[in-house]
This record gives sequence, C-alpha cells and structure tokens, in this order.
Amino acid sequence: MKQLEVSTPSRTKEIIKKHGFSFKKSLGQNFLIDSNILTRIVDAAELNNEKAALEIGPGIGALTQRLAKAAGKVTAVEIDQRLIPILGEILEDEQHVDVVHGDVLQLDLKQLFAEQFVGFEKVSVVANLPYYVTTPILMKLLEEKLPLEHIVVMIQKEVAQRMAAKPGGKEYGSLSIAVQYYCTTEIVCNVPHTVFIPQPNVDSAVIKLSLRPQPAVQVENEDFFFRVVHSAFAQRRKTLINNLLVITGKDQREPLTTLLEGIGIDPGRRGETLSLEEYAKLSEALRTSGLVK
Repeated sequence: MKQLEVSTPSRTKEIIKKHGFSFKKSLGQNFLIDSNILTRIVDAAELNNEKAALEIGPGIGALTQRLAKAAGKVTAVEIDQRLIPILGEILEDEQHVDVVHGDVLQLDLKQLFAEQFVGFEKVSVVANLPYYVTTPILMKLLEEKLPLEHIVVMIQKEVAQRMAAKPGGKEYGSLSIAVQYYCTTEIVCNVPHTVFIPQPNVDSAVIKLSLRPQPAVQVENEDFFFRVVHSAFAQRRKTLINNLLVITGKDQREPLTTLLEGIGIDPGRRGETLSLEEYAKLSEALRTSGLVK
C-alpha cells in the first residue's frame, strides 16, 4: 500500500498516536512537518539515481520518503529502537532504502559505507540532526575522510552561522575553521521552530557543506594545526600571543613574538581575526620552531 506523505501535521500526529510514541528529550527528537523545507533540503543535496544518501536520525521517515524518490540508494541510521518498526511500515515499498539501528557516533562508518553503498561513488549525508550531537557527528563525518560529496543538514541556526562564519566576527571560531578546512559552506535557508512537533526552543537552519577535493590549506600535521587553532581560541578576550603561550610555555614570550612578527602576524591580534591561510602559516612556523613541546 502506497504510504501517504509523512511531513504534514495531521499525518505526523496520526502516526504518533497509532504507535503510542512518546518523544525522548534526551534524544533531541523533533519531527519536521513542513514539506517546503523538505524540498529545499533534498534539492540542495543534488541527488539522482546514480547517487546515494546517508540519513542520520530519520525519526518517522518524513525526509527518508523524499530521499527515496531522489536517490538510487538510501541508508538511514536510527538510534531509537522504538522507531525501527514505524520506519519499516512507512518505508515498506522502498526496496532501495535500508534502516540501520545504531548510534552513528559508535558505528564504523567506513565499514557501513563499504556494505551499504556498493557501486555508488557519490554519497551525501542528508539529515535533520539532533542539536545536542551536531558537532560530534559532523566532525566524525569529516575527520574519517569518507567518500562524501555533500553534507546537507538541518541544525541549530546559531551553530550553522558559526560554521559558515568569516574571520573577524563573533561567530567565527575553531568550529568555523574545522568545517571550512574540509568544506565550502552555504546556508540554504532558515527554519522557524514552529514547523516541528514538538517545537524546539530555538530556530534552525539548513546548511550545505560541499567536500573539497583537498583541504583548503596544506599543512604537514593536521592534528598540530587544529591544536594551534584551538589554543588561539581558548580565551577569546585574550590576544593571540597570550593564548599561544599556553602551549609554548609562558617563558617563551620573546621568541614567540619574534616568530609571529617574522610571518607577518601581529602578536596583539585576536584569534578570530586570522584566516585559514594565516593559521596554516602559523602552525607550520610553530611546528618547525621547537617552541611547542
């Protein structure tokens, strides 16, 4: 039997009532009930029959239904065991959709990709992510060097703004640099809190991250690069040199000042004013200087 579209308020409430489902606050469950937003999300992912999609946290399948129409293969990872039979019912006619019960933060994603996406060179992550695990999930997806084309996710609006921020503003920080090191960023649309059941306390945004063929800047040691970045933002009110002294030792102010001036960076600047290119230059200079133990 062809299933009706899940993403209407009445259909969502009907499914919840039929299955006696109760929302778990601890899992950040908010079901989207706006078809137009779903269209924007799926369009942004640029899917077709030769591409696959990984969905994280499908809920009752509103977005999954749309992805099934747009992609050649869809795999949805759901942490809540109670939703598995509901998804099985909603997606029973979709032979190219698999639902995997598990916590995406605990799964071996390389193995999941090898098993689920055989024959698909292009895979995109498309999801409405729970707010409380947005950053850990995205960083796992990026750091594991998966064969991804796009990551199109609905997340808290404030976090989306931080990911897309440019140097100089208060939103720009270590998260901006981490995401932009791997991806180009585009905020697709803002999403009011009123289009969810239950309604969250904050508004959301859909962000599109397109994976770069190579990182934005070349560094010899990525771990060291990100260590320097995190240090530079450790205390935002402090100057760059004062934050960096934490990893060099406080007795290294003079050589650190000389190093910064030598690469054209004013020691009195703050971390949020440096570009990705400047952070790459800084981390390479520090790495070869012997100042950081």
